[in-house]
Amino acid sequence: MNRIVVIGAGQAGASLVAKLRALGFSGQITLIGEESVPPYQRPPLSKAYLLGEMTQERLFLRPESFYVDQRIDLHLGAAVDHIDRGEQLVRLGDKVLPYDALALTTGSTPRRLPAMIGGALGGVHVVRTLADVDAMAPDFTAGRRVVIVGGGYIGLEAAAVAAKKGLQVTVLEMAPRILQRVAAPETSAAIQALHEGHGVRFMLATGLERIEGDSHVTGVALSDGTRLDADFVIAGIGVTPATDLAEAAGLMVENGIKVDAQGRTSDPHIWAAGDCAAFPYRGTSLRLESVQNAIDQAELVAGNMLGAGKEYDPVPWFWSDQYDMKLQIAGLNTGYDRVVVRQSDAPSHWYFAGDKFLAVDAMGDARAFMVGKRLLEMGRSPDPAALADPQRDLKALLRA
Repeated sequence: MNRIVVIGAGQAGASLVAKLRALGFSGQITLIGEESVPPYQRPPLSKAYLLGEMTQERLFLRPESFYVDQRIDLHLGAAVDHIDRGEQLVRLGDKVLPYDALALTTGSTPRRLPAMIGGALGGVHVVRTLADVDAMAPDFTAGRRVVIVGGGYIGLEAAAVAAKKGLQVTVLEMAPRILQRVAAPETSAAIQALHEGHGVRFMLATGLERIEGDSHVTGVALSDGTRLDADFVIAGIGVTPATDLAEAAGLMVENGIKVDAQGRTSDPHIWAAGDCAAFPYRGTSLRLESVQNAIDQAELVAGNMLGAGKEYDPVPWFWSDQYDMKLQIAGLNTGYDRVVVRQSDAPSHWYFAGDKFLAVDAMGDARAFMVGKRLLEMGRSPDPAALADPQRDLKALLRA
């Protein structure tokens, strides 16, 4: 195998090509990205970068010289037109790039508010790319009014930055509580209280009827008849896997590009990793949107493209920065029926299904996160009574 092409220059794509070289692959590597800048970190975009605490150059995962030094052909600002599986070609404008193996690390795209309710007005933003954040940054001026649609992690991180910069912040959530799909009521309540302590207003079980304005946002009309003045709107209503290329190429797609445990798609010459990939996980199909997954899965796929033959069986973990509190999550809480609260200055919430430990939400408690993650890696379930006792040493649970 002499030629590997990787489509998608985000965290997964950058990790994959770097790992190929680290593993000794000496053939041609091409990395294609639609954005005009080199691969960069996304998590700081809606936090440190938007706050002005991080420069654009510090976002870059590696300097551009890395790709030159590692003989990685980097195509930026380039959109792939077509994948020809029969000829094993990628068509990129007037370029034709042959491949022996192809990897799709196309990531995900943000859901946008419909144009018919005002989603195309000036001042309606999403948070995904560097260009998205650069476009909204001038609106983050003290005293301005922002309505954030969606009480998930992306919307809440934007709310935290807006509140810190002195804006008037309202969060709309159609569900009865924030984070309803991903967190227990205990975690939702703690995060909401943190935001309310910084002046954020929440309107729960409330939908958006329309965004008002002629060419630019002036306000929003809500499902309960309320009208709010607004200078701009941020849509934090989730993402969808970027599967258009895969679908057009005839690959199997099911809530993401379907891959086997090694990361191979329905075409033996094509692989996928990161946000876009749906992989087998303990009897089901799973797609993860996290930095950890993008790196780990991409590096595993790099090895498997070279014949390693390893299967992906992660212990998922995530984080979200909310003001000065870091929420760290280990595991997946799907199917939980009980939450054990460990109450302290930095509380943690431990999810169980019966006696089986599933996940932990650690709010500013790095030790709880690390112990929970290690327990999951060991396949062990701690004593709930010991967890609930803040006087018990968490690390002792690893020896019990």
